[in-house]
Amino acid sequence: MATDVVDWNLALTTGSRLAPKGPEMDLAEARTVVRQLRGLATEAIDPVRDCTGLVAPSDAPPAAVIDRKVWIESNIDAFRYVLQPVLDRVRASDPSPAVTEVGSRITAVQMGAVLAWLSGKVLGQYEALVPMGQSPRLMLIAPNIVQVAQNLGVEQRDFQLWVCLHEETHRVQFTAVPWLSDYFTAETKTLVAAIDVPASELLGKSGQLLGAVMQVLRGKEGAQALLLSVLSPTQREVFDRISALMTLLEGHADVVMDEVGPEVVPTVASIRARFNERRKQPGTMDSVVRKVLGMDAKMRQYSEGAAFVRGAIDSVGMAGFNAVWDKPANLPSLAEIAEPADWVKRIHG
Repeated sequence: MATDVVDWNLALTTGSRLAPKGPEMDLAEARTVVRQLRGLATEAIDPVRDCTGLVAPSDAPPAAVIDRKVWIESNIDAFRYVLQPVLDRVRASDPSPAVTEVGSRITAVQMGAVLAWLSGKVLGQYEALVPMGQSPRLMLIAPNIVQVAQNLGVEQRDFQLWVCLHEETHRVQFTAVPWLSDYFTAETKTLVAAIDVPASELLGKSGQLLGAVMQVLRGKEGAQALLLSVLSPTQREVFDRISALMTLLEGHADVVMDEVGPEVVPTVASIRARFNERRKQPGTMDSVVRKVLGMDAKMRQYSEGAAFVRGAIDSVGMAGFNAVWDKPANLPSLAEIAEPADWVKRIHG
């Protein structure tokens, strides 16, 4: 059997080994956190529905409360699903050991290291990219949620529910809007299919190129310059559409988690203030890694997306804003994200 261009097992092993340790707690405490997060994920359903006006199917599986290793495994599966066609082309074009053996290991270690670092930062995720026949999950990364609440000095239950509101909004976006999941998957596959790099080049820049694609799939913009160097003008348009969509989704979820108000999360104002401060002032090493991975742009994505959503709602109300979910043509462009009045004018006249 031919060797993959990426040694996926090595990527998982590397990521699992390098992932940071979670907060100290005994087994009973860990079980309590898992039980509480599952309950809060269910509790978040009604406030999100009431706030957004979006009604998701009621037969969704319960939220999966996971650790960092499971999150890494989930994302490796997603990357393998999306990237496999382009990696198969590389292998077919040059099946030499330099690519299929040495290169597969280099790329795997690079991918595992990136995912290991991210596994200590992500609080939750909705699996939007899954192979045909596999059910997506809403994932809550328990050690990160607990640790961030501790670091911020905020009330644990309120913070956990606040995070659940954000992640439940993502689940609702992809399940209450019938076309969104297929649209996002198709756009991502179109973007990845445009990557056409000779095998000899891939070995030298595999970490850069695959890292760039990973950043796009995670909604980051820092990889834009590298990706644009291998994308056609048509694919650059796809990249912009994905960026605009991810900004919309993150901004919408950020607005919802705040709009539910203190009657649902009593300490929401202080949580938001401290969380924003955390986003602005990562540690010294974090600052370097965030810049390398383009995560500074990710932080802007939240604020710019939220500003667009609030601007649209202020102008036409929540029902008018929800026209964004009617069809793909109603999604905002990157230019309209910056000028919500232009989107309102185009959609509502």
